Amino acid sequence: MTLTELDPAAVARAFDRAAPSYDANAVLQQEVESRLLERVDYFELAPDRVLDLGCGTGRGSRELAGRFPGAHRVALDRSPAMLARTLQRDVAPQAVCADMHRLPFAARRFDLVFSSLAVQWSAREPDLFGEVRRVLRPGGLFLFTSFGPDTLHELRAAWSAADERPHVNRFADMHDIGDALVSAGFRDPVMDMEMLVLEYRDVLTLMRELKAIGATNAAADRPRGLTGRGRIRRVVRAYEPFCREGRYPASYEVVYGAAFAPPEGQPVRTPHGEEATFSIDSLRKGKHRS
Repeated sequence: MTLTELDPAAVARAFDRAAPSYDANAVLQQEVESRLLERVDYFELAPDRVLDLGCGTGRGSRELAGRFPGAHRVALDRSPAMLARTLQRDVAPQAVCADMHRLPFAARRFDLVFSSLAVQWSAREPDLFGEVRRVLRPGGLFLFTSFGPDTLHELRAAWSAADERPHVNRFADMHDIGDALVSAGFRDPVMDMEMLVLEYRDVLTLMRELKAIGATNAAADRPRGLTGRGRIRRVVRAYEPFCREGRYPASYEVVYGAAFAPPEGQPVRTPHGEEATFSIDSLRKGKHRS
């Protein structure tokens, strides 16, 4: 989860622009997605319906098809250009363009919600996690990755030497994400993290790669207009202390999360108090058993 207030329209525009160059540059994102897909295999799953939340160009959706060939798959992203790439790669999934905070699905629709590096683009975790819980069937699995607070700390420090405006998003700690899952009504959340470090020959290559994957500055109070060459030079100079043997590191704190949707009727805290939700079919079955 991001702690930075974002401009959602700017985020969507950035990913639309990045769609043609995304796959050639998203090396870190592909590695993280591969590691998350390996975790799918830890669970004994036989889902009928799978949602790839924030599917990007659809690599994960295609891999999920190989694991669950009989499942109905839905690929969702807010970027139409990213969804178009998904359909070019994989003609099987149902493609849906929507905001992940307002999922256009009925309750209890999916057995698995898979989401690789989309959660960190949300500053509204109660809305996001509440929606994911709503569309999961009782006992369904939410499996995701996000970024933690040490992500791109080198670049953040370098930018802070150039000006005081936000340039690199700040992300929530994995313990806070776990607490948010519990507050949203999920059960048995498991959180862990690892650090992945990419090395670049120069700082400008790192910055160009971030732009090519859509990870541009979308803070609501970001500076408008072009960034001057003088400011860029100050950022590059401020990055120098991190250089080791001619290579410039970019650190990513990758957070992994897994949690299960609650059983039917488990109370969930809401702004209006605790609520317990039942399907009409479950109540009918309970009545017949009595």
